[in-house]
Amino acid sequence: MIFKHDVLIVGAGLAGLRAATEVAGKADVALLSKVYPTRSHSGAAQGGIAAALENEEPDSWEWHMYDTVKGADYLSDQDAAEILAKDAIRAVYELEHMGVPFNRTPEGKIAQRFFGGHTRNFGEAAVKRICYAADRSGRVIMDTLYFDAVKKGIKIYPEFHVVDLVYRDGQVAGVVAYELATGEVHFFHSRVVLLATGGYGKVYKVTSNAFASTGDGAALVYRLGLPLQDMEFVQFHPTGIWGLGVLITEAARGEGGVLRNGQGERFMERYAPTIKDLAPRDMVSRAIYTEMAQGRGINGRDYVHLDLTHLGEKKLAERLSDISSFVKIYLGLDPAKDLIPVHPTCHYMMGGIPVNIDGAVTDEKDRAVPGLYAAGECSCISLHGANRLGCNSLLDLVVFGRRAGMHILENLDKTPWIDPPEPPEREAAGRIKGLLENRNGEKPVFIRRELQQTMMDGCSVFRDEAGLRKVVETLAELEKRACDMSIENCGKRFNTDLIDGLELRNLLSLARAIAVSALNRTESRGAHSREDYPARDDEHWLKHTLVRQTDQGVAIGERPVRITRFQPKARTY
Repeated sequence: MIFKHDVLIVGAGLAGLRAATEVAGKADVALLSKVYPTRSHSGAAQGGIAAALENEEPDSWEWHMYDTVKGADYLSDQDAAEILAKDAIRAVYELEHMGVPFNRTPEGKIAQRFFGGHTRNFGEAAVKRICYAADRSGRVIMDTLYFDAVKKGIKIYPEFHVVDLVYRDGQVAGVVAYELATGEVHFFHSRVVLLATGGYGKVYKVTSNAFASTGDGAALVYRLGLPLQDMEFVQFHPTGIWGLGVLITEAARGEGGVLRNGQGERFMERYAPTIKDLAPRDMVSRAIYTEMAQGRGINGRDYVHLDLTHLGEKKLAERLSDISSFVKIYLGLDPAKDLIPVHPTCHYMMGGIPVNIDGAVTDEKDRAVPGLYAAGECSCISLHGANRLGCNSLLDLVVFGRRAGMHILENLDKTPWIDPPEPPEREAAGRIKGLLENRNGEKPVFIRRELQQTMMDGCSVFRDEAGLRKVVETLAELEKRACDMSIENCGKRFNTDLIDGLELRNLLSLARAIAVSALNRTESRGAHSREDYPARDDEHWLKHTLVRQTDQGVAIGERPVRITRFQPKARTY
């Protein structure tokens, strides 16, 4: 079946929803989502959204911009960071007027709290900048935007898994999608495609990401031969529940929680003496790994404790109710009385599809690809550089999702319809048929487990050349094995075995892009920490990495960092 819309948005999380609501009523726009829209991973965001509202203490957008650039270890493109910090105030009040139920101060203003890496007066001390709705901020923002999309009559195709971008003569002509409910393959013809498919944390064994976070959008672009940017920068959140990876929000430390090692010490005082437990995530994750490596984990094991016991039951119930519930359900512990075992968990991808500040996808020469956009975690502006600050992610989604929608409308009349090759869904349908008919290959689950363990072992918080070379070699072998994989379920309706196979190919491609980029960058910066190159090297590496898939293998390129206001300096907290 063929569907036709002016604008197709792939992904119904916050970036996709905000772009769609901007376009709605002015052009024919449709949303495609692999999951039911309100199950998109944006709803898992806990901590809040950053904006210098000054509701609780003095703040400014310049300080917010500085913190974003410094937190990014100076790899952030500063024009993007300035847009984010300036537009944050408008964006938060817009969400409030749409109905987002933010927590309030006694005066009725939007309440704000501390969060890692957010400071006053260019790093002097922590500042209350984060607007929040208890510890379910992403959930309430996404529900609000989803209801707005429904109210505006946006056509939504839930549970459609996009498997191909249709690309002809240098321009996008639409997408091919597999319908989970029927097993049918459809072509969606459009003038513009915006990819908002989220991250790809499922390349790692321990992650806070949802099972659907398999990097579909980034893999689609990569397979076209277009580059991906800064793939080596993978953020590990310091406080995942031990053994599970389920996230304990940074808001727990923003409300006064502290990390303690096996000796009961508040060890972050050694690593970030000014803001301690509120240091950026990459620093806290490395500190936890260092404590464990030096024998100061809990009883010599691979975790430390998060101590919330001094916060009291009332504050935990009012501001951290969801995570309190998680701890009780998954661990059988009461955070008001018990210490919580935590260790770092893969959380966020700073790298992705290279885009300009309006969301248009660009090649290595900064030329926009006609009709193709990306927004959210699958994209790389680069706003977050080598490390994202907490609560800049929700802000990124609504600010740059909106900008992408505005730019699409401005240029839609100049974007022609492209006739697709006939029939455009044939190749994808053939791949799916081959996967269903192969009865003798290896099952995707075994390859996926080995992929995830390989990435954890050799390409996580700490890296070195020997480990990364081993990862690259193993991934190449896993890609060969995946070419002959088979699945057990040959049914058409909600065939999750088939989806696992399709997603595995995406994960393998992206994992290799991450590992090759990490091997190439011979310095330590932000979330990329090379034990064999422990220093940051601005002379040689103050630049973005581009990685491209070619017939000869993975090719590496580069792109300059846009520096406007803040020159790189030592990153201390």
